[in-house]
Order: sequence, then C-alpha cells, then structure tokens
Amino acid sequence: MLDTVCACNKLRRSARVITAIYDETMSSSGFTVSQFSLLRMLQRAGPCSLTEFAGATGHDRTTLNRTLRPLEEAGYVTSCPGEDQRARIVKITDEARQAMRSAQPLWEEAQAKVDAALGADRDALFSILDRVESLRP
Repeated sequence: MLDTVCACNKLRRSARVITAIYDETMSSSGFTVSQFSLLRMLQRAGPCSLTEFAGATGHDRTTLNRTLRPLEEAGYVTSCPGEDQRARIVKITDEARQAMRSAQPLWEEAQAKVDAALGADRDALFSILDRVESLRP
C-alpha cells in the first residue's frame, strides 16, 4: 500500500480494511456490517424520526435513507409518517430482531479477529477515535 500523510486517506483506508473483515465474516448472515450496525443502533434508539436517527448515528439523512431502504424492503425496518407529515418514523421489526440474534455470533467472531489484531493497542486506538469523532461540528 502507498504511504500517506493524509489523515483522511489513512482513516478511510483503515475503515475499508476493518469493514471487509466484518463483511467477510458476516456474509452468511445476509447482513453487511453497516446494515447490522444500523439495526443495532435503531434497536437501541427505539422508534424515532429519520432525522433524529441520522443525528444520533452521525450519518447524513440521504445516506441513511439509502442504507435503510433495502432493510425496509427485506422487512427488517418499518416506517410511517410522524405527527408532522414531513417526518418519517423508523423502527426495527421482530423479524429483524430474530435475524440479528442469528447474526450476532458472526459479528462476535469478526470483533474477536479485529481485537486480536489490535491487541493491547485497542483501547488507545478507541481513545484516539473518540477524539476524532469529537471534531464533528
């Protein structure tokens, strides 16, 4: 791989490597790690507007909508209008909860692979990444 001094390039490249590990390990679940993670976050958030969920996950609304669409088509997410007709309320389904329980061991396997590769540096990396996330306006 080419060396880089650009923080953005390094972080994006590293994220692609980690994503590939999770996606490969979880492939038999039918979920990408992005889909699985969004479902877990939506499960924790509970029913909420798409705008609120985007803010809570750090996504822009358009990207989040594009990622949720196949999950809605698969029956893992439902949406309905909110009190304000411009708002859309999203929530996970019981089918999603069941599929996530089945996928959880694969996610844990991927997590263990990454944790083993990071070793004792994991906590330091997470601390640095927390600082990076705090840069968000």
